[in-house]
Parts: sequence; C-alpha cells; structure tokens
Amino acid sequence: KYAENMYYFSELALTLNAPENGTAPTDSRWRPDQRLMENGRWDEANAEKQRLEEKQRLSRKRREAEAARATEDGTPYDPYKPLWFERRKDPVTQELAHVYKGGYWESKEKQDWSLCPDIF
Repeated sequence: KYAENMYYFSELALTLNAPENGTAPTDSRWRPDQRLMENGRWDEANAEKQRLEEKQRLSRKRREAEAARATEDGTPYDPYKPLWFERRKDPVTQELAHVYKGGYWESKEKQDWSLCPDIF
C-alpha cells in the first residue's frame, strides 16, 4: 500500500507484476520468492530464492552431464530449447535473437500447459 509514494512507482509499474490467471506456470509473475517478497516476508523470500537458484543449477548440471554422456557414447543429444522462441539471425543487425515461434497463445486458449517444465 502506498508504494508509489515511497518508491515513486507509476501506476503502470505497480501493476506490471500483478498475477494474471490463466498464464503459463512458468510465467515469472508466479515466482514464489517474488510473491513472498511483495508480501513483506523477506526471510522466507530469501530462502525461497536460494532454493530456486539451486534447483536451476541442478537442472543445468543435469543437462550438461547428459550432453557429455551423449558425446562420449556418440549418441545424438537434443539440447534444451525454449518452448515458444527460437534463435535466429536478425536480418537487420545480423545478431542472434530469440524470436517468437508460436504456440503460447494456443496453449493459453486451451489452458494446456503440459509442455511447461516445473521451474518453481
């Protein structure tokens, strides 16, 4: 309450992180540490942030180990790919960029998030 007075946030800035029903479970607005922080539960938020970061590290290490095993065995390995974006060279800048490839809005309409990983 009254955060706009304390932090000089605009009304838009105050609402950007508001949860929205029907979004993907991977939407950053569902981050449990963020929700705890916004509710003033700082110690719990810090502990939750540490848990999430460790979960991310373990996931990355697991992917790296799988890739190493595949290289050793000579078997194909399909690296991690974002669900709704793909890396493409920008025709103007010639730099690699993540470009939306579709699927999110269809999943949202059907409320089918079965492809989403458990990141929280």
